[in-house]
Amino acid sequence: MNATAIKEIASYLLAGEHEKREVEKVTAQLKPDLTVEEGYLVQQELVAMKLAEGHKIVGPKMGLTSQAKMQQMNVNDPIYGYVFDYMIIDNGSKVSLRDLIHPKVEAEIAFIIGEDIVGPGITGAQVLAKTESVLPALEIIDSRYENFNFTLPDVVADNASTSRVVFGTTLKTPAKFELDLIGATLSINGEIKELGAGAAVLGHPANAIAMLANMLAKKGDKIRKGDVILSGAITGAVLLKEDDVVNGKFDGLGEVSFTVTN
Repeated sequence: MNATAIKEIASYLLAGEHEKREVEKVTAQLKPDLTVEEGYLVQQELVAMKLAEGHKIVGPKMGLTSQAKMQQMNVNDPIYGYVFDYMIIDNGSKVSLRDLIHPKVEAEIAFIIGEDIVGPGITGAQVLAKTESVLPALEIIDSRYENFNFTLPDVVADNASTSRVVFGTTLKTPAKFELDLIGATLSINGEIKELGAGAAVLGHPANAIAMLANMLAKKGDKIRKGDVILSGAITGAVLLKEDDVVNGKFDGLGEVSFTVTN
């Protein structure tokens, strides 16, 4: 796929985000034979376009990190995308549906990286040794595709459905926790909708960060000191509606919340 085609698809997806509207998946007509590798080339161009708009990267994020999601998408490896500064919502504040298309929320553990992590061959233990802090997070995913209908190359190209993130305000040292055993509940309007534990993320959330480092190494990239990285969903994703009050509670890590407005 040439540079012109890559830019055309990236512009198509960026327009969907800017205009807050669904678009047909890339593999429907634009590029039916789009591969995962080409999807990452599109993602790279999409990221470059966002940087050119003046946005800054907060850090990478992992997606499809549960065995169930990987089986659903018929893949052996998770995927990654990037979180930008304009996507960050303050804990306890409001999220407007007018800024989104068909958002869903899921609970995650985020890592603040204290040293560069350069693959390949990185392990979860090495990640923990280079992690400054962990904190709770709620990620709002919002695929640009109609009805959340897409293939793996489509979602990779679409920056892994990244849309908004609400980070908790309590930073904890990972050595004080068994992150695989941390439980999380996701409640909407006081009713628990989803729950899970850190082990849902590749057995341990640090394993997802290790896999990210090793995936980035394949293209000569690395995890950088200061990156804030979403390790992957602990819970299932819940569709958001107007007036929803969303709360995530994480054992020992605190709470994260936001309210959905029109």
